[in-house]
Amino acid sequence: MQSVDGLRLVGSGSVSEPLPEHRAEDLIAEGLGRLNLAGRKVLVIIPDGTRTAPIPLLYRVLTGHLAGAAAQLDYLIALGTHPPMTDAAIDAMLGCSARERGQRWPRLRVFNHSWHDPASLTTVGEISAEEAFQLTGGRINHRVPVRLNRRVTEYDHIIACGPVFPHEVAGFSGGTKYLFPGIAGPEIIDFTHWLGALVTNLGTIGIVDTPVRRVIDRAAAMVPTPLTCLTLAIHGSDLHGLWLGEPDVAFSEAARLSAQLNVVRLPQPVTSVLSMPSERYDDLWTAAKAMYKTEAVVADGGEVIIYAPFLKEVSFTHGRLLDQVGYHVSEYFLKQWDRFARVPGTILAHSTHVKGTGTFDAASGIERPRIEVTLATGIPEERCRRINLGYRDPATIRPEDWESHDDRLLVRHAGEQLYRLAGR
Repeated sequence: MQSVDGLRLVGSGSVSEPLPEHRAEDLIAEGLGRLNLAGRKVLVIIPDGTRTAPIPLLYRVLTGHLAGAAAQLDYLIALGTHPPMTDAAIDAMLGCSARERGQRWPRLRVFNHSWHDPASLTTVGEISAEEAFQLTGGRINHRVPVRLNRRVTEYDHIIACGPVFPHEVAGFSGGTKYLFPGIAGPEIIDFTHWLGALVTNLGTIGIVDTPVRRVIDRAAAMVPTPLTCLTLAIHGSDLHGLWLGEPDVAFSEAARLSAQLNVVRLPQPVTSVLSMPSERYDDLWTAAKAMYKTEAVVADGGEVIIYAPFLKEVSFTHGRLLDQVGYHVSEYFLKQWDRFARVPGTILAHSTHVKGTGTFDAASGIERPRIEVTLATGIPEERCRRINLGYRDPATIRPEDWESHDDRLLVRHAGEQLYRLAGR
């Protein structure tokens, strides 16, 4: 990743006041002016529909400034391992139909990332076993090739856009994370996710400097194309901060503000959380943030109930493997590694993140999670039991029963706000 000439950082943010749209437009225009991308081929990386972000605003402003000046302007959706977005979903996310785009900017293209297609990927380097050992604090000591979408080598400049929220794998999302895992190949995706599982959600989420972030930044340094990050700090649906500049400083500013906007501190643990994920999540793979963001405030022996009657699938991408593996604490895998060594690290990581921390006695085969995780969704009871998660009929739940109770917590639109105990 080469340094960016002419632009260290442009941006502004506030805890108390949303950033006016005209101010956001001015900041982006100022930053783009300093970059001087006229005559160059520019690739803009954007998140998919599982992230709250003013993508129509970003799309309109970036395209308005760059489409006529750049030699080529295209957009790449950072799906990670999420399913590709449909044409209709892309139109809705951009706030502009394919027909409109074709009429106004006939050469502009929008691509879905394809993490599992070798032909769509290129290798930009490798993290050696020795370096992996150092970066991960001794947790992993094998080499990993750094592969990502080949389009990054076909442009003169990359702009990675997206919000920065507390994140279970990286600590905070955003910045170079839109490269890894956003547009990465399976090896580095598996590596970083399993590393996050070894550190644990509780030891990672809401922390800026994590082993996974160090690996991501190291991998990003191997990308040969200059990279600028456009980072956002968002609370609810309101944009509170925007920064455009070099990846490290743009990410740091957004993470600092996000930590103030998106972390809710409770005075004491609760025994039960009714966590209601946003309907922007269409499977448990994405809706599980309802667990990740609330685990820290649940007392030992307590329960997180993921209440989402609209949710009917475990994972559209990985459901078959998750049906085979199930959901378990990390010791369940580590103490039976011969059984699970060939399972992709992304699958094992998701499994342990949803199940939470706990212990496993290999001699007796008894698994003891710290808390219970129960699905009150459209996923049938038989499947919930088979994958080792609890089940509750969503028709029996009244969300108001979780309101105004000192030992209960109701979280609506769960998935972006992190709940922690005061003083931790």
